[in-house]
Amino acid sequence: MREFAEMLVKAVVDQEDEVRLNIVESGSTVVVELRVAREDMGKVIGREGNMAWALRTLIANAAAKTKRRAVLQILE
Repeated sequence: MREFAEMLVKAVVDQEDEVRLNIVESGSTVVVELRVAREDMGKVIGREGNMAWALRTLIANAAAKTKRRAVLQILE
């Protein structure tokens, strides 16, 4: 899942080297903490939150294949 999430985010941002992904697993829940450069926050969140919603949906679907629940946190 880590590689999938990194690939998605790096395709959107300008500063790929600033992307940090931390995955915390707890039981049946996976928390994906995504950190990007301040300049790229708008790109990751998107207009009206559409990009963030799409990222959350894709990550949740990838986690569902392993019967887990995923939560995406976008941090600065």
